[in-house]
Amino acid sequence: MPTDPVPGLLSRATQLLEEEFASLPAFETSLDVPGVERVLQSVAHRLGDNYPYFHPLYAGQMLKPPHPVARAAYALAMAINPNNHARDGGRASSEMEIDAVKAIAGMFGWTDFLGHLTSSGTLANLEALWGAGQLAPGRRIVGSEQAHYTHKRISAVLKLDYASVPADNRGRMSLEALEAELRKGDVGTVVVTLGTTAIGAVDPLDEVLALRERYGFRVHVDGAYGGYFRLIPEALEEQARRAYTVINQADSIVIDPHKHGLQPYGCGCVLFRDPAVGRFYKHDSPYTYFTSKQLHLGEISLECSRAGAAAVALWATQQLLPLVPGGEFARGLAQGRAAAMELDRRLRRDDRFQALAAGPPELDIVVWKLNAESPAQSSQLAQHIFVACAARDLHLALVELPLTWFRPSTGLPTVDRGRVQPASELVTCLRSVLMKPEHEAWLDGIWDRLTEACKESLGE
Repeated sequence: MPTDPVPGLLSRATQLLEEEFASLPAFETSLDVPGVERVLQSVAHRLGDNYPYFHPLYAGQMLKPPHPVARAAYALAMAINPNNHARDGGRASSEMEIDAVKAIAGMFGWTDFLGHLTSSGTLANLEALWGAGQLAPGRRIVGSEQAHYTHKRISAVLKLDYASVPADNRGRMSLEALEAELRKGDVGTVVVTLGTTAIGAVDPLDEVLALRERYGFRVHVDGAYGGYFRLIPEALEEQARRAYTVINQADSIVIDPHKHGLQPYGCGCVLFRDPAVGRFYKHDSPYTYFTSKQLHLGEISLECSRAGAAAVALWATQQLLPLVPGGEFARGLAQGRAAAMELDRRLRRDDRFQALAAGPPELDIVVWKLNAESPAQSSQLAQHIFVACAARDLHLALVELPLTWFRPSTGLPTVDRGRVQPASELVTCLRSVLMKPEHEAWLDGIWDRLTEACKESLGE
């Protein structure tokens, strides 16, 4: 592991925090320090049974280490343990949450909005779809078949009908299939994913918004994974760039700061373009905190108790790394994106591999299959190479994708027409999420280990 700066950073900050409460009378608490030390040693050993998520050679799932300032600020806040349900439970941390959420909304071009942090992207999406159900009761929710599975589950919890729309060979929602659903006249909300979990596909938000003008429905953007790419449109291909350019026209947006936002779990965020949605949150509780007449965050949230430390960590990170184009945070996103493009380029030049036929990755997720005589053999090779890479400390991921996504289209590109190819058998592929800025510098090491693993698995 790299040298951890957090203990040193916390030393002076902890002293300053203690000085803030120095006027209080002293009191003593009992603590079995040797016992705590013994338990923490056991914890450290147990935590060693993990993949090295913090290391650039971990390039598998969507796991990114929180920034040291986020870890330090979170730990510092835990000395207070604020609860951001109400200002009584977290005065300072509630203000920090309001400021941090305002910065995220500003990234999307919103200044007049309603929003707050949640414990996860799942809860954030639940609130967005709950709000949609309140505004259009009984009307259906639709989303791409490549949208996160939680949308279907959430809709079931909310007693709202949900329909999956087929995706094209780029992993984007098919516009023709979507319009077929819209013609039925009962769609209330369309979920548009900017950064699918499997391959980082970006649904054509601009074209969905055009359909909204004709059919009248709400547009919810699930940017849990890809939302922060709004900061680097110049690094994206044209179709993805168009989607991010018009994100301010969505009705609601979800983003996960605990993914690209350098935050500890769990930290999600939901935003509504129309602040009037807040009327649906109103409650009349005799035990709500009353020491402040100001709106408290529990009045615009389905969750009650929420970790104020998460808001403190996010606020601190955004103070150090503002969410502005061209800033250090944005450059980190661009480095991961550049690493993904370079890995994809190398894969396309190597006849052992086959990348997506429709083109390079849209964000920073790369997928590829092994060339073999049959899909079954290709899948088996992918699993062998996955294991061989892990033995070399390179940690990738596996994903099942339609075989047709790796076959060139005839005539006009299927992805441009938005049409759906016939149902295809699935093939197990290798997948790499290059979301750490360090991945760009480590790409040669990643490629060398992948090459060695392939030689072993292919008997070269």
